[in-house]
Amino acid sequence: MSRQLSGLQAWVVQRLSAVYIGLFLIIAGITLLLKGAPASYDAWRALWSSPGPNLAMLVFVFALLVHAWVGMRDVILDYVHPDALRFILLSLFASGLLASGLWAARILFNLMG
Repeated sequence: MSRQLSGLQAWVVQRLSAVYIGLFLIIAGITLLLKGAPASYDAWRALWSSPGPNLAMLVFVFALLVHAWVGMRDVILDYVHPDALRFILLSLFASGLLASGLWAARILFNLMG
């Protein structure tokens, strides 16, 4: 069995990640409107250091990275035809997304500590 996502699987993954991203942004926006934006860095840190919002943000970052990967992978596979160039672009993009995800995770885990 292939390890790559089929067209339908990629479509489902992208739609599910989009739903989570949208719901997260709506809920976060409503929460900030109702409670007001934190006035200082310490207030922002306190908001995101509790386990619930921190986990929700971590899942948001993961969903965003997966969403970006599926979209860019499909574009590169559809429009970049030389295999070597395709491999290089996919590798660069995957490395950038991985680095971004690790950076975000480090920030969120440092908030917990």
